[in-house]
Amino acid sequence: MNYKDLLSRTLFILSSPSKAWEQISAEGDGKTVLPGFVYPLIGLCSISEFIGTFFGKEFIPDVFQVALTRCCAVAVALFGGFFLSVYLIDKMLRKWFGTSVAKDTVVVFVAYSMTVKFVLDILSSLLSLKLLLVILQIYTLFVVFEGARRYLRLSEDKVTLFTLVTTVIILLCPSVIELVFNTLSVTLH
Repeated sequence: MNYKDLLSRTLFILSSPSKAWEQISAEGDGKTVLPGFVYPLIGLCSISEFIGTFFGKEFIPDVFQVALTRCCAVAVALFGGFFLSVYLIDKMLRKWFGTSVAKDTVVVFVAYSMTVKFVLDILSSLLSLKLLLVILQIYTLFVVFEGARRYLRLSEDKVTLFTLVTTVIILLCPSVIELVFNTLSVTLH
């Protein structure tokens, strides 16, 4: 894994989504997006959650257990949320929008559309600016909008509705899975 490329790709998507989506469309990296982008970012989110748990706390076994549980919750939520989002967006494209898109294309679209979610998860676990970081998730709308136009090439009359629904799916799926995971881990503990 080349973390320099990962960082530059992430910053490119965040700083200039329209140009990034055009470049992604030209590259067609459907086979490399999971091991080269999604999995490393999920790992970084999990590690930052683990490290962030220790900030301001005494290093005792209970805190270590909480850190491991939170680390696992983030990994499961992002991993499951990613694939649930891919599934739901693929179904939505076929049924609501009558667009047949290859599964690899949907995977790439969701992977790069979740960039804001990944970065904000890393930052929120290390910083105590939860409210500000939740508000910044709105930027996902712009990334999804540009991806729908420049990568999926949806018609202009479908882009707005698709963008709104897709953004909700991308932001809620990991949150719902994390809520279920945390509830089950507390119940089964």
